Amino acid sequence: MNIKNNKTATVIGAGIVGLATARTLIQQGYSVTVYERHPKATGASVRNFGMVWPVGQPEGIAYECAIRSRDVWKAIGTAAKMWHEQVGSLHVAYHPLELAVLEQYAAQYGHTRDCAMLTPDQVLSKSPAVNPAGLLGGLWSADEVIVDPREASAKVAGYLEEQHGVTFRWNTNISRINGTTVWTGDGTSHEADLVAVCSGADFETLYPELYAASPITKCKLQMMRLVAQSGAWRIGPALCGGLSLLHYGSFLATPASAALRQWVEQEMAEYLRWGIHVMASQQGSGELTIGDSHEYGLAPDPFDRQFINDMVMDYLKTFTRFKDYRLTQSWNGVYAKMTNGSNHLLAQPEEGVFVLNALGGAGMTLSFGLSEHVFGS
Repeated sequence: MNIKNNKTATVIGAGIVGLATARTLIQQGYSVTVYERHPKATGASVRNFGMVWPVGQPEGIAYECAIRSRDVWKAIGTAAKMWHEQVGSLHVAYHPLELAVLEQYAAQYGHTRDCAMLTPDQVLSKSPAVNPAGLLGGLWSADEVIVDPREASAKVAGYLEEQHGVTFRWNTNISRINGTTVWTGDGTSHEADLVAVCSGADFETLYPELYAASPITKCKLQMMRLVAQSGAWRIGPALCGGLSLLHYGSFLATPASAALRQWVEQEMAEYLRWGIHVMASQQGSGELTIGDSHEYGLAPDPFDRQFINDMVMDYLKTFTRFKDYRLTQSWNGVYAKMTNGSNHLLAQPEEGVFVLNALGGAGMTLSFGLSEHVFGS
């Protein structure tokens, strides 16, 4: 999108989409102010795995944005002294249909992505945390980066403020927009040349008629953290079981995914009902983040379901062997998601006003690259 290089910009929302947008606008020569209704980011941007996940993105703009985002995360991580690690990922197979999907993925993408099929012995050499019993093989991808989402948003905001002059107005709710003038909750107006609305799951407040007419919903996911593993033990790459192959577009593009889905529908229907697929990432502290489930609707149930956490944990133990599975925290997060297959919502409800939202569960993965694609020159 070609946007006139004006002088000032207002960004609404200090989640990762808002932060990425602020960074791109700064690079385009804008003076940027970010308004956030809370004292810090509290939504899906801090309630996720911390996975920057190119492996799951289909070919094209999504994958290109994911790779670009990964590179930006690494650069900011270094500049902001934020823990990050390019650990890669392992998708493991215990059923022939899972193995077929992984093999087709490697054949389809192996010439353009840093990925390869591994034998069981090679999988176990990559990660001491994989269960060897019944292991048929795995897909290794080198691209994936892990950050700690609980510190990442604050670190990125600090980096943008201290090194790039972005102004942050915390505890400041935007209640109305008219043209490129925004009003805060106390009735004060603020003018800019460009407004970017990046409000995440809180999308009913501003331009509700736009959202009412859009194919958009909300997704609630349940997640958990396990205690730091003893002896500074590391699992190596992020780990994914076979159910994840039915969740990401890159794997769904393989012919074998249809047969895998049919088998899962017959054998594990309850997992599909609750949108459960199981992954694990490890933070710098040694703690393990695990999950998750997917429940859709505009009014997600605020209460967690223990049986969902039990199902996640039971499935996790089929393909992992952690030293310690003790739970330290559980929570849920809610994000906006398109229902028409698009990976984001981009709209221009008024001249100079842009809405960027609904990156689904790929906010950490796509935001930096997508914001450059949308707002870059």
